[in-house]
Amino acid sequence: MTTPQKWVLFGVVKVALLAVAVGVVFSIYGCNTVQGLGQDIEKAGEAIQRSTK
Repeated sequence: MTTPQKWVLFGVVKVALLAVAVGVVFSIYGCNTVQGLGQDIEKAGEAIQRSTK
């Protein structure tokens, strides 16, 4: 493998790692958002149950 090919490969690897890192960050935020939504729905259900008593 020649030197220019190594630099191209290095660039591709850097872009791929960046894409993976961005994906991990978004998935972490997505989990927190879904978890928060679930908690909000649960609290709304509890409020409905209290209002019917």
